Amino acid sequence: MVPAEGQLRCGIIALFAPSPAAHQRDGLASSQGASLEDFKPPVTRTERARRLGSRIGRVTITRGAALIRHIVDDYAGALDKDAPRKARIGSGAKALAATGGLLLTLLTLYTLLLIPFTPSIRDLKKAKVDQPSVLMSIDGKRIASFRRSNREWVPLERISPNVVNALISTEDRRFFDHHGVDFKRVLGSAAHSLSGNLQGGSTITQQLARNLYPEEIGRSRSLTRKLKELITAFKIEHAYSKREILETYLNTVPFLYNAWGIEMAARTYFDKPAAKLDVLESATLIGMLKGTSYYNPVTNPERAKARRNVVLAQMEKNGHLNASRRQALAARPIRLDFERQDEDQGPAPHFARQVRKWLIEWADENDYNIYLDGLVVTTTLDSRMQAAANAAVERQMDRLQAVADVEWALPSSRLLSTNPGAYAAMARRIKPFAYFRSSHAETMDAFVRESAQYRAAVDGGMKPDDALARLEADKDFMSKLFAGKTRLQAGFIALDPASGAVRAWVGSRDFDEDQYDHVSRAQRQPGSTFKPFVYGAALLKGMTPDTTFVDGPVEIPLGHGQVWRPTDLEPPSNAPMTLADGLAYSKNTITAQVMAQVGPNKVADLAAAMGVNGSRLDAVPALALGTSPVTMLEMATAYGTIANGGTARAPLMVTRIADRDGNVLAEFDGDGRRALPENIAKELVDMLRGVVNRGTGAGIRAQFGIRGDIAGKTGTTQNNTDGWFMLMHPQLVAGAWVGFNDARITMRSSYWGQGAHNALYLVGDFFRQAQNGRMIDARARFGGGELPEPAPARTEEAPIPAAPTPAPSQDAPAPAPQDDELERIIEQARQATDQGQQPGQPAQ
Repeated sequence: MVPAEGQLRCGIIALFAPSPAAHQRDGLASSQGASLEDFKPPVTRTERARRLGSRIGRVTITRGAALIRHIVDDYAGALDKDAPRKARIGSGAKALAATGGLLLTLLTLYTLLLIPFTPSIRDLKKAKVDQPSVLMSIDGKRIASFRRSNREWVPLERISPNVVNALISTEDRRFFDHHGVDFKRVLGSAAHSLSGNLQGGSTITQQLARNLYPEEIGRSRSLTRKLKELITAFKIEHAYSKREILETYLNTVPFLYNAWGIEMAARTYFDKPAAKLDVLESATLIGMLKGTSYYNPVTNPERAKARRNVVLAQMEKNGHLNASRRQALAARPIRLDFERQDEDQGPAPHFARQVRKWLIEWADENDYNIYLDGLVVTTTLDSRMQAAANAAVERQMDRLQAVADVEWALPSSRLLSTNPGAYAAMARRIKPFAYFRSSHAETMDAFVRESAQYRAAVDGGMKPDDALARLEADKDFMSKLFAGKTRLQAGFIALDPASGAVRAWVGSRDFDEDQYDHVSRAQRQPGSTFKPFVYGAALLKGMTPDTTFVDGPVEIPLGHGQVWRPTDLEPPSNAPMTLADGLAYSKNTITAQVMAQVGPNKVADLAAAMGVNGSRLDAVPALALGTSPVTMLEMATAYGTIANGGTARAPLMVTRIADRDGNVLAEFDGDGRRALPENIAKELVDMLRGVVNRGTGAGIRAQFGIRGDIAGKTGTTQNNTDGWFMLMHPQLVAGAWVGFNDARITMRSSYWGQGAHNALYLVGDFFRQAQNGRMIDARARFGGGELPEPAPARTEEAPIPAAPTPAPSQDAPAPAPQDDELERIIEQARQATDQGQQPGQPAQ
């Protein structure tokens, strides 16, 4: 039997060795000729750590119990008043020595326990040749790459010697003499710190450990962090040569403004490569390492100059400069040639971020690193469809932004035009949202009070009213704050209903300005786009598209004396109306009656089964009108279920993962499950055809010329807060949401606030490009049947007539109105203002 101490030594050695799985992946092991009886599953680092912990525990219990008994006996002897003084002193000394030994032993054991929680030697070696993982589209185009930082790796030979001399002189002058930790410097730093002069004792190698593995080591001031840093530094010295450590450090250190590594820093601050940095430039950059923000030469030039001169003094001290040269250089000002080095986000940054989140989890479970191992990830994204989606969102949202800017700039709420081109031309003549700012003082105050600047001012001791007044007097602050609040946002997604494969994903208008994902994260009320779940539940209950209800006033008791009275924009007709017409014309009165018969729980359960399963659905009667917030991703998934004949498929983003050599590591496809009987799904598709053929979504054909078999639904929430449109084609489902991030700001007019007049534009633009580019087959039919003849269209939910539309074959937006038409619109606005027309009054 192996003694506990021997088991402990074996366990420690095993922790530094790569796992059998790693050997097998690197070609160091082979299972050829091995029988099933000989096969043993690979032992992971976590399992080895558990076994080591168990062994350490046994050793600690065995040895520690005996040592503690001796310590207790010695302390008892030291406190024994009847014992001789010399014996008491001896017992006390032994007790203190034993206590120190015990603490040192516990510290050693704790350090050993931390070893498996630091990067392995194999990981450290890979870091020298790290290769980021790349995302590829389904048609072979590169979408994104996953690297730890925005940097360009350069060898040490292409880095100016001035940089190396400045670094070693300032950060670690005994760099070539130690093995990762400078104990002399540690003791000196501790002595200075005890005297009140805090100093750092970390070597370049220790700093590199933090830079390479911030998550594994951490940044907090704690014993655990320091021990992990020491362990990793020793491992780095084992894996790297001194030149490699310098090269890796200089290529991984951060320099603000998304610049990582000395090459990107040289380009950012001096517009030159690292090889051409002179002494002053090198000293400036190395001086930043003590505190990049505090010594930022862009925002704190005097502070940066003082720190640069400290670096120059250290270079003189270490023989790299003479006194006269150092004095001459120190007198010079800092001269920058600053330019940000923007990182390419790729065509689908929100999609890439979503895949990255999933891929990290997969990589952790399979012992890969997405930043180092060069994985090649084939996604479901179609580069042509993504380009079409990006163009549609940019083009249509610019026009809709002009609508919002102009409508909220004028005192009158009169509808000026049903042509967005008219607003685009007017936007150059007005101050965006001027009327909103002057008429919503309380809302403006609330915006300021919710800002980080206001909280910082109040936390700093300023009175709330004074902080509010100071910030509202700051024109630059107010301009930036209000510009962000009044920026109209959007989310768009397109997926293949047969597989769930995501083909296009646009999470916001501009990733650089708004990284919040309005596809997967934003939960907004879906409005009438939720109604298909109500009608689907009705069909399941036995109703048919021809089942009739009366379009009249509706009162639904809610209990406790409350009554729900849903209404529409138009007064009720008091005429019979079929389910098919109720859905096509998005009648709230009909939908509420259907919900009353079906029951909210049935509707909520069906929606969840079809794909709306991540958001909470309140099973109340008002759910029929889409009052529970959901995500665009959930809605697209659910509509995909309808288009796929009732078979639900979860969104699929990745089809294959290969290593850097092309070896396939994993493949993925979506599993389908029956959520809706096929015949019910076909009936629901046919009812939703009515929406785009004769109902509220008819603009998709009239304005954008979309041909083929399509079905869909518009949606608008209260006060024009959210606009939705979902469109189904046998090969593609697309959805869009339009609104403001802050729901206190909405589209002003009922016309432009409707999903049929905002979100529909994004989907229509996209589908027109897909149709003209032959990305979809216009001849495809749901279920293989023939396309019914469209009935006469009724294109609006609101009683406002539509304007003439551009020719469907053109991808460009509608032309701006002629000058005489523009002058007419402006004159109408002036007349309405002069007549004192009240906000909210529609045009006649």
